[in-house]
Amino acid sequence: MRLIIDTDTAGDDTYSLLLAMRTPGSTLEAVTICAGNVPFDQQVENALATIEAAGFSGKVPVYCGARRPMVKPWEASTMHGNDGMSGANLPIARQRPESQHAVDAIIDRVMAEPGKIDILAQAPLTNIALAVMKEPRIAKAVRHLWIMGGTDNSVGNITPCAEYNFFIDPEAARIVFEAGFDITLSTWTLTLKSSVFETDQLDEIFAMKTPLSEFYRKVSAVPRQMAQARYGRPMSTHPDSLTCACALDPTLIEASRQAVVRIETAGEITRGFSAIHPPVLGNRWPDYKVNARVIERASNGGFFRMMKQALA
Repeated sequence: MRLIIDTDTAGDDTYSLLLAMRTPGSTLEAVTICAGNVPFDQQVENALATIEAAGFSGKVPVYCGARRPMVKPWEASTMHGNDGMSGANLPIARQRPESQHAVDAIIDRVMAEPGKIDILAQAPLTNIALAVMKEPRIAKAVRHLWIMGGTDNSVGNITPCAEYNFFIDPEAARIVFEAGFDITLSTWTLTLKSSVFETDQLDEIFAMKTPLSEFYRKVSAVPRQMAQARYGRPMSTHPDSLTCACALDPTLIEASRQAVVRIETAGEITRGFSAIHPPVLGNRWPDYKVNARVIERASNGGFFRMMKQALA
C-alpha cells in the first residue's frame, strides 16, 4: 500500500507513522501536518523525530499544512504532554520539512497517479478539505480515504458529543464527507472497543527492550498516567495507529457497516457531533446518501501483533 498520512503528530499519531514505515508491503509516501494536538511547529518536529527514530530519515518527506481550523480558533491539547510526546526529549531531527505546502503536495501526488495512493487522515480534516476545495477531482483520484474521527453516536472525548478531530474543525469534516471520497471511518467508539492495550500487553512491549519499544514507553507515559487517574489502570488507547493498522491489513476489521455520516457544525452543544445513520432514513433526507463504511469492531490481538512487529 502507498500511503500519505495527514497528522497532528503527538502520542499515538507517532505509532501510526511507525506502522506505516515498518510494516512489510507499506510505503509511506509523505507526511502532511495539520493544526491539532499541540502547537504546530512542535507537531512538525515530532513527525521528523519519529521518522528519524524509525531509521527513515530523508526517505519520507514532511509537508506543513493548515496552521488553524477553517472557521474557529482552537487551543492545543495537553493530553500527550506539552510537547505531545510526554516530555520524551527526543533529539531534533536532521531532516527538515519541505517548502511546498501540504495541500499542494497532497494534490500533486494524488493527481499524478490517480487511484494509486491512499490517505490516512488522523488529524482535524482541514488539509483534506482545503485540497478537495482547490482540486475537486481529488475525491475520486484518492484510492481510499481512511479517517480517524467522530463517534459512532456515542460519547465524545472532548465534549459529551464530539471527538477531538471533528470538534476542532467540523466545517472541514463536513466538506470531506460530502465531497465523494471512498471513505472508511474509524471512530473514538471503536478506539475504546478495539484499540486498548492493557497492563499485560504494555508489559510485553516494554520487555522487548528495543529502541522503538523504548520510544513507545516514553511517548505513551502521560496518556498512561491520565488513564490511571481516570480509569484506575494505566491502559493505552490507540485511535490513530488502529486506523493505520486496519488500512494496512483490512482483515483486522471484524465488523463494519455502510452508513450516512453527517457532521454537526452549528450546534451550541453538539458542534462536531458525527450523526451516523443507516440509508433507510434516506426517504426523509433524500439528499444524503451512504458516504462511508464505519468500522464497528477490529481485532485487538491482530493489532497488538502488528504493533509489536513495528516496534521490534
